[in-house]
Amino acid sequence: MIASDSQLAEILPQLERIDRIAVDTEADSLHCYYEKLCLVQLSFGGQDYLIDPLAAINLAPLADVLTGKEVVLQGADFDLRLLRRSMNFVATRIFDTVIAARLLGIREFSLAALVEKFFGITLTKGSQKANWAQRPLPKHMAEYAMNDTRYLLPLAEKLEADLRERGRYEWFQQSCQRQLEQTSVQRVRDEDEAWRISGSGTLDGRTSAVLRELWQWRDKEAQTADRPAFHILQNQFLLRAAESFVAGEVPDFRHFSARRRQAFRAAAEKGLNLPESQWPVRRRRGGVRPTLQMERAAEALRRRRDAVANEHGLEPSFIAPRGALDAVAADESRSRTLLAPWQRSLLQL
Repeated sequence: MIASDSQLAEILPQLERIDRIAVDTEADSLHCYYEKLCLVQLSFGGQDYLIDPLAAINLAPLADVLTGKEVVLQGADFDLRLLRRSMNFVATRIFDTVIAARLLGIREFSLAALVEKFFGITLTKGSQKANWAQRPLPKHMAEYAMNDTRYLLPLAEKLEADLRERGRYEWFQQSCQRQLEQTSVQRVRDEDEAWRISGSGTLDGRTSAVLRELWQWRDKEAQTADRPAFHILQNQFLLRAAESFVAGEVPDFRHFSARRRQAFRAAAEKGLNLPESQWPVRRRRGGVRPTLQMERAAEALRRRRDAVANEHGLEPSFIAPRGALDAVAADESRSRTLLAPWQRSLLQL
């Protein structure tokens, strides 16, 4: 485990001489409110490394050395966003093994499935609830983490060879470039909509108003305690509480402290006392209602996509998901922002 600036400095000269490097990350989002980078895994030059961002270590030199290199990842979106937020690293070239596998028509494209398929090796499963912030890191978790990058470089070589043989490497490059463009756009939570949890769509206006206030109370509590929101109160109980308050009942949450119970009730009272003009407006499903012409255009696109997918042995949704087809049917110019060039070419757009 690399946990100091001096240890990191020892591997950087080796990394500078290499153009392609395997990278993965582990984060803690199940045990804290603010998701934090807990581990960076690197594989290059036949060696595997674990870097500990939770130690007193400056990751800026690593980000500098990685800049401009081709980064191999298994499903790039999450890792690229996390690396950008946590260490200000912005990739310019990536090799996403998931995209490569799907372009080859491989339907089972998890890392474990790909390692089994190409190398005949069965990887041990890790727990999705593992706490990557714990230190010292248990040996089995360290081994699991290293496996996430250990096979990526040879896997990329095999996938690249197959893509070139089938004439799809250019498609792959276009898709990776599109992935880079998508991850460069920062996701911003819509504060007016974030409270709409599963099951809230059937609530009446007053109950929705109470739920919104309770959700906002829970979110502030979670931030203050640096715990995931569900640690404060799970969604199902949040819904029940909103319905109980509207029915004139006071839900009994004995596990809350006196301060938390008081704030919880105050939030509900605020929602109950809101005038109807300030109640949440029920969202319209599907947005603008499509015209008959748009529906016909979308159906024609789906038939064309399905035929092309069958011809090339690809998943139809990988060529174009339904939402993208509906959007293009409504406005064909949107195809340039929603689809890569190879996808537009196959769909004759």
